[in-house]
Amino acid sequence: MAAGGGGAWKVAFADFMTAMMALFLVLWISAQDKKILIATSRYFQSPFQSPMEDHSGVMPFNKESNSSSSPKSESDGANSKNSSDKQVELSFLNSVAAEFFRLLNLENQDQKPIDIQVTSDGLRVTLYDRSKQPIFKDDGVEFTEWGMHLMQSMAWLIDRHHFHVTIDGHTKQGLALPKPEYSAWELSSDRANAARRKLVYYAVEPELIERVTGYADTKPLPKEDPKAESNQRITLSLALVRSEKDKAAKDKAKTAAKEPPVKSRAPANAETKFSLPTESGAGSSPALESESDVARSAGAH
Repeated sequence: MAAGGGGAWKVAFADFMTAMMALFLVLWISAQDKKILIATSRYFQSPFQSPMEDHSGVMPFNKESNSSSSPKSESDGANSKNSSDKQVELSFLNSVAAEFFRLLNLENQDQKPIDIQVTSDGLRVTLYDRSKQPIFKDDGVEFTEWGMHLMQSMAWLIDRHHFHVTIDGHTKQGLALPKPEYSAWELSSDRANAARRKLVYYAVEPELIERVTGYADTKPLPKEDPKAESNQRITLSLALVRSEKDKAAKDKAKTAAKEPPVKSRAPANAETKFSLPTESGAGSSPALESESDVARSAGAH
């Protein structure tokens, strides 16, 4: 073995090439967007329940026994892709919600001041105005220090992921307000608008906010007393823009809605002609009643 020179260098070279390949894979994955990072992480955590229905190698892996001989139809491929995209999207939204909770340090609180739900369109974030941790001062529209921190964090989240936003204001029943003419409708609308102004102040593009609504006490939380403190809240619905095509179609619809309707009008010099049918054998057309005859007939009736 010694006379032949040995093969230790081959083992060392193989280890070197393996390390270089691992470095290349790490650099490549680090350069991808967040959705691919989440999908890759989920695959390695549970490879048999990954969001991808088939392996993405050169030779497709078919789960059914007879699928190797019959290729998938276009509709099956489209459905599989849509299902995979939806699962990746849900994983992405769950990671965004968990990241936001960590940002606000809310993981170990019994009564959470906010609630985040993952929906089919994006996220629904509810900000509660509780007496222990209020977001508004004295039943008004001015934010507390905690409310300002929440709005700043929400603006960071919306601007980072480019969510489209709708803002809804709610109040509880039996709310005592100082002015009789200033009801819960005005308070809920003003609070929703105050949230919109703070989001725009903290660098959210105004075009991302699609609707601001006040519901007063008409929509209490399910399984809650309408007079419960939890009904004092602001709800922000954050929707993802799935593709540039959808965004272009949405912008086109908004532009069409803003354009005034075109009214058709006949030219000023257009003349309207009437032709009266003639009776067979008659030498001339039927005579028309004069204006005086028409007036007399109307008077008789």
